[in-house]
Amino acid sequence: MAMHSPKVRLPERMNAAAVFVDGHVEAGRGGRTAVLCSEDRWNYVQVKELMDRVAAGLRSLGVRREERVLLLLPDGPHFAACFFGTMKLGAVAVPLSTLLTPDDYLALLEDSGGAVLVTTSDLYKKIEPIRRAARHLRNVIATDASPAGCIDFDEWTRSADAVIDPEDTSKDDAAFWLYSSGTTGRPKAAVHLHHDMVVAADLYALPTLRLGPDDVCFSVAKLFFAYGLGNGLYFPFRVGAAAVHLPGRPTPEAVFAAIDRHRPTVFYSVPTSYAALLAHAEERGIASLGRVRIAVSAGEQLPAAIFRRWSERFGVEVLDGIGSTEILHIFISNRIGRARAGSTGEIVPGYEARIVGADGRELPPGEIGDLLIKGDSICSEYWNRHEETKRTILGEWIRTGDKFHVDRDGYFYFHGRGDDMLKVSGYWVSPAEVEAALIEHPAVLECGVVGRSDADELTKPFAYVVPREGREPSSGLADELKTFLRGRLAPYKIPKWIEFVAALPKTPTGKVQRYRLRAQAARQIG
Repeated sequence: MAMHSPKVRLPERMNAAAVFVDGHVEAGRGGRTAVLCSEDRWNYVQVKELMDRVAAGLRSLGVRREERVLLLLPDGPHFAACFFGTMKLGAVAVPLSTLLTPDDYLALLEDSGGAVLVTTSDLYKKIEPIRRAARHLRNVIATDASPAGCIDFDEWTRSADAVIDPEDTSKDDAAFWLYSSGTTGRPKAAVHLHHDMVVAADLYALPTLRLGPDDVCFSVAKLFFAYGLGNGLYFPFRVGAAAVHLPGRPTPEAVFAAIDRHRPTVFYSVPTSYAALLAHAEERGIASLGRVRIAVSAGEQLPAAIFRRWSERFGVEVLDGIGSTEILHIFISNRIGRARAGSTGEIVPGYEARIVGADGRELPPGEIGDLLIKGDSICSEYWNRHEETKRTILGEWIRTGDKFHVDRDGYFYFHGRGDDMLKVSGYWVSPAEVEAALIEHPAVLECGVVGRSDADELTKPFAYVVPREGREPSSGLADELKTFLRGRLAPYKIPKWIEFVAALPKTPTGKVQRYRLRAQAARQIG
């Protein structure tokens, strides 16, 4: 199914930093608010000045064109300046999740070959234990109090040039990477080009959200996440609008406080957060979102009940959609005034979709198959993953790994992943990774991890555990296993439920039959 519309017009030579930051200053919009963060208010001139000093500072450290600069930062103006400053130099920005373990960071440092890391003193505590093992890392820059062995960000930027011209890059040069987990849990980097953010903003944010310069965007999803990066950075920066950045945890209290303080007009979140915000609002009697005119959901399927409850309570429509790290942002979305509960929406004009069967033939409306997408914001490759690139990117099309059907009105409906990956709180979780961590505990003989819906119909990890002889199943043992995992896995990967069983269902060849575990979990009450 195609939605034919003119392609985004792109010059052959372009640098994303010049488009999203320099252009506003040159056009006389430099005084407009760019970032609202706690008590701080940054305009586009201030973002440009810090961006230029970051670019010049990286050059002084010997960072070369196409070299990777890793950003382990909370949301805020420093993230914006470092992200665009890296690409202004012609280098490649690589945002990293702030939720990982030291071993996770070592794997990403080694895979990327990153020469420079920009972080905070608090997050550096996760880097310090593995820094010596990171063979390619030359410099670490700390944006606040500088730990031993780190460059002080303020001194570094103060001594750098105040103005730098953008590198003469092609629209098809690499600009940034975003890491996405594969079916084995091994991270892989989607390589995005200088034109990709322009395409995603111009095809989705401007026409679908009707985004304009007077909007204020607030995203619960963080900037290191593909969804959050658009919501909270390049969407507002495309039109000269403002972005609200929340550096800390997006608890319901913090989110509602930010809404009250900064008065956003466009709100972006994920279903898990929408459920928590609703529960908090119902408990506290909150019934207004201030100036919010539209809400957006992605990252996982939005349950119809949450869609209805949110609209009834706040009088604000939630536009559910689907995007991916590989395609950069949303390519199927509901529209203002015609959103349907339980549907992912319609294809975004400028993208094309096909639903195909196992034989690759396109299926008629109503039949469930594999979703393929065509569009100009698709990544060029997975870094150092040649075989996975070939399996996933099929010429102009990309295999999303999602199962969908489309109805005769052109609305798409999600039916799960084509593999065993789980989408939890908007992040991919590999059952194999969770199982590998669980099996390290001396009380665990075997285990199988699947997804299970909680009371809000949101997916959370569910672990079936076969205990070793001599260890009796108990709630105490379940708590012990969760505590054990906290030092090994990101919080959202830790099973919400652990059930002890005598054996796991297996095939004759000894493989765990996940479909039987999923069916069993589905029969249990969340």
